[in-house]
Amino acid sequence: MEQKGRVIKSTGSWYEVETEKGPIRARLRGKFKQDDLKLTNPIAVGDFVLLAKEINQESAVISSILPRENYIIRKSTRKQNFSHILASNIDQAFLVVTLKQPRTSLGFIDRFIVSTESFRIPTTIVVNKMDLVKKEKDKEFLQDIHDIYEPLGYPVVEISALDDEGLQEVFLPKLSGKTTLLSGHSGVGKSSLLNKIIPSASQTTKEVSSFTSKGVHTTTFAEMFPLEGGGYLIDTPGIKEFGILDIDDQELSHYFVEMRKYLGQCKYNNCKHLNEPGCKVLEVLEEGYIHPYRYDSYVKILHEEDTFR
Repeated sequence: MEQKGRVIKSTGSWYEVETEKGPIRARLRGKFKQDDLKLTNPIAVGDFVLLAKEINQESAVISSILPRENYIIRKSTRKQNFSHILASNIDQAFLVVTLKQPRTSLGFIDRFIVSTESFRIPTTIVVNKMDLVKKEKDKEFLQDIHDIYEPLGYPVVEISALDDEGLQEVFLPKLSGKTTLLSGHSGVGKSSLLNKIIPSASQTTKEVSSFTSKGVHTTTFAEMFPLEGGGYLIDTPGIKEFGILDIDDQELSHYFVEMRKYLGQCKYNNCKHLNEPGCKVLEVLEEGYIHPYRYDSYVKILHEEDTFR
């Protein structure tokens, strides 16, 4: 008899699945074909699955994956033309960024948001390591992040996991009762943040390399942790780059919320919003209704996708 469970941890070949009777180790039987997607991980943390208990074993076999409500996916950095699902069936995404050690680029933020927007997943930008923000140029960059993303509906939260700044007042209340994905560059302090919120997680932390200013991967596999106030927090391995999947030229603009209201108002139906005459998006860009940084990200992603075709 099969039972339903939810994948809370992946170690590559084995999965830990939470069921009504408690957690159980499970493995895959055979290969899963999923909507023509080439995946490095056929099963993701957050997936609901059906399990068949193995005879005379304490483990189980995953017989099927139930339909996903949503997921966040990116191009695999190791296998060409393959994709990697970070997590599935989530209520919201928290992208942890830092202004230094390492510095998160606006382009990285925009690529992540394109992925969450494809499933209308609410996204919050969490600025960690505020204890390091002292120079005027860092404060100006911080203000840019507020000015660009908050008007678009992406809250910007300032915290410092090192000294608990902002955790109790603004961060934790947003997690209650929801399944939240925690993502970001390697070295932005996700593991330190998780240790403060869930001490039992005991995630390994490492210093950012002073030579490269890049973080060292300390989380090897994605894992879902239950929260005291209800809900789950999904920790994912640090991401050095976020390559988004093939997106149709006309589809990409739908994932830039500031462009949506103007779509369909261009002179040509197949407008890419680059240099076409009668383009409404270019018109409002000139009028200041679209931030030039965001438009620059749009163009770069569009050209990047053209390169991969």
